[in-house]
Amino acid sequence: MEPQGQATLEQAHQHFAAEVARWREVRGMSKKVLAERMGFHPSYVSHMESGRTKPSEDFARRADETLNAGKAIWHLWCEYETARLRSTKPAAAPAARKAEQPYATGSSVLVEHDAARLDYDGSRYRLTMRRLLRNTGTEPITRYLIRISVDRYPGEPERSNHHYRAHPLSWEELNLTAVCRGEAMRWQAKHDRDAFKEVWLLFDNDQGRFPLYPGESVWIEYAYTVSEEKWGHWFQRAVRLPTGHLEVELAFPTELDPAVWGTVTSMTSEASPLNSAPTRREENGTTVFTWSTGHPILHARYRLEWRFRAARTRRESKGVHVNEVRPSEQMRNLGVVQEGASILADPARPFSLPAEREAAEQAVESLFTSMERIAGVHTFAKGMGIAAPQIGIGRAAAVVQPAEPGAGAIVLLNPRVVAASQETDDQYEGCLSFFDVRGLVPRPLRITVETTTLDGTTVTTDYERGLARLIHHEIDHLDGHLYTARIRPGVQPISVTEYRQTGRAWSYER
Repeated sequence: MEPQGQATLEQAHQHFAAEVARWREVRGMSKKVLAERMGFHPSYVSHMESGRTKPSEDFARRADETLNAGKAIWHLWCEYETARLRSTKPAAAPAARKAEQPYATGSSVLVEHDAARLDYDGSRYRLTMRRLLRNTGTEPITRYLIRISVDRYPGEPERSNHHYRAHPLSWEELNLTAVCRGEAMRWQAKHDRDAFKEVWLLFDNDQGRFPLYPGESVWIEYAYTVSEEKWGHWFQRAVRLPTGHLEVELAFPTELDPAVWGTVTSMTSEASPLNSAPTRREENGTTVFTWSTGHPILHARYRLEWRFRAARTRRESKGVHVNEVRPSEQMRNLGVVQEGASILADPARPFSLPAEREAAEQAVESLFTSMERIAGVHTFAKGMGIAAPQIGIGRAAAVVQPAEPGAGAIVLLNPRVVAASQETDDQYEGCLSFFDVRGLVPRPLRITVETTTLDGTTVTTDYERGLARLIHHEIDHLDGHLYTARIRPGVQPISVTEYRQTGRAWSYER
């Protein structure tokens, strides 16, 4: 029999598998993509998440790093390894010191009711969690572990990593509060990462203690705030404890015309639609979506996502009036350096990596911020890119967002073309630095590009067709050239009002 407060080997295995699956879902990766990035066969990840394969140290380290889990996956592997070693040795005499109370073992606490409400006011999200906890063990419970995890760009881990390194979640911003039986609860940070926190809520305060005794049930409530720049358009509930009822409410300004949908993912199945649609009601200018289920699946992840269909209303509320100015003025107003500035004609200075890692990360984060701002006022059906000189940074960094839905952004540090095909084609291009015109530009159909990673490693990658054109365009910027330098003699750019391919991808023969 396992000592009170310690997970069995089977439980520790389940918790590890569920944690890997949860972080994979948070990062928006399929099992195949995760396996490729970790260097494993896709079936290995599938077997790991279903519990058919035992976790290894190498897998745990790679998964934690690839998913940027802030040691959460590694921590649960350590718990699994401890349980494994304990199961192979004769039981030792109990130590005088009590074992740490568990979080997700299910051996001492269950959740009779779990209710979450997420309120958005146009700039910030405030999450309020209410849980009815029941102590099913034999000892008082004096603390309860919660998690705070955000991901602004699901499916783009590199972009999210850059974002949160530059803009980490802070305790001051979170403004975490917790209450039990009308008493404020103290809290202690267990893990403090840029985009991930684990916190012990303590059943005590400066006035006294109020533990949860065996057989008792009690409501706890905690809340925290996250800015919209850090949250992302999704909210997920991971069921780590046996739970009787799960309920989620999302409250958005009605003027944004919100739309909500959801999926569920378990240890044995990929994401599938929720078995019932969220209900909708109006409350004084707020649209509230509610979804609930009885007896949710243990270790399942219920994920709600949304979009705001009144995007123009949001942009105008931020003071960006896109229809009142020419395209080039739009870009200037959004912070893009325009044609004629000397920084666009000078070669960008390479980074010395890894020595200048921090400077490179800051440049990339600034590029992502600018890209997101620009994408809010213009649709880029062909994909888009932006180079550091275009936002006033004379360093060799650029970011390219491919046109394919769901494709992750490509970060280019110290890029240079080391090979190019003799075969070329001519396609119309636009440039954020003189956006009033489009030019017919010849470029190679295939290029080989050498870049530097943040740790100083040199990487060589092949690109073709539309993606090769996007990347070639940005490398030109870093070399101090605009696309007009490549236009064939006698060919002039045309006005954007004459251009007839806006909203269409480049076409290529198959």
